[in-house]
Amino acid sequence: MRLGSITFCSIGGLVLWLTGVACLAFALAGCANPNTHADAIAQAAHLQRAEVATDSFVLTSFYRIARPDQPLTIYIEGDGLAWRNRHEPSDDPTPHIALGLTLAIADESANVVYLARPCQFTPMAENPRCAVTYWTDKRFAVEVVDAMDQEVSHYAARTPGQKINLVGYSGGGAVAVLVAARRHDVASLRTVAGNLDHVEVNRLHQVSPMPDSLNAIDVATQVAMIAQMHFSGADDDIVPPAIAQHFAAAAGGHCTQTMTVKGMSHESDWSVLWPKLLMQIPACSNGK
Repeated sequence: MRLGSITFCSIGGLVLWLTGVACLAFALAGCANPNTHADAIAQAAHLQRAEVATDSFVLTSFYRIARPDQPLTIYIEGDGLAWRNRHEPSDDPTPHIALGLTLAIADESANVVYLARPCQFTPMAENPRCAVTYWTDKRFAVEVVDAMDQEVSHYAARTPGQKINLVGYSGGGAVAVLVAARRHDVASLRTVAGNLDHVEVNRLHQVSPMPDSLNAIDVATQVAMIAQMHFSGADDDIVPPAIAQHFAAAAGGHCTQTMTVKGMSHESDWSVLWPKLLMQIPACSNGK
C-alpha cells in the first residue's frame, strides 16, 4: 500500500519501507507465481530444477554442476513467507522473492546449488509431513537439519572428493551452520543477514521462543575451525549486526570474521553486492 511517496511492503509478516526499484521488484514478485518466478530466474543462470527425497521431506533445489573436479558452493534459502503477520502464520512458506536464490544466481562459479527449505516450492501433496510448525517454531528442528544435511550429501556425491562452500541467507544461515557442524567436508561458511541466535532474535522482537529448534550459536565452537565470514546489514533491524558479532565471540579462535555492510537492510537486494562480497575470502588468520 502507498502513503505519499512511500510504499509499504509486507514481507514475511514484517512491514518494510521500500523505495524505487526494490519495492517494484517485491511488488511484481507478489503478483507472480513464486514457482514461475524462481524457474525463470534460475533458468536464465543455467540452473536446473530438481527435487530430492530425504527421510522427512521432498526438497526443491536448483543446480549447475559444470566441473565435478572443482569445489561445490551450496546456498540455503531463508525462512520465506513464514508469517502473514505477527500473529498469523502463512499456509505456504514459499518466498515470493527467494533472496537466497538471487545470491546463487549472482555466483558465476562452475558448481552452484541452491537449496530451498522444507515445504518451500515443493507441492504440499508431495510432502505429507509438511505442517505449519516446520516454518514457525520447528524451522530449525533436528529433522529439518537432518533433511538439509542429506540433501547436501546428495549434491556432494556429484563432485566426489571436492570441498563444499556453504552460504546461508537469514534463517538459512542458521541451517548452514547447523549442517556444517555435522560434516567434515565444509571448506568455508558464509552467512548473509544470518539468524545465528534465534533465542536472542526472538527476545529482541518479543515473539515466542522456539524450544523445539536447534540454535546455531550453540554449535559455534564446533564450527570454529571452519573459515567463515558473516555479513550483516548496517540497517538491518530484523537480525542486527550484533547477532553475528556475538556468534563470532562464541566461536572464538581465528577463523570467524564478521562484516557490517553499509546501506543494507535484511531484505535488501544483496545479490547486487554479492560478486564483490564473494571476493572477501573466508580464511583462518593462523593459516590453518
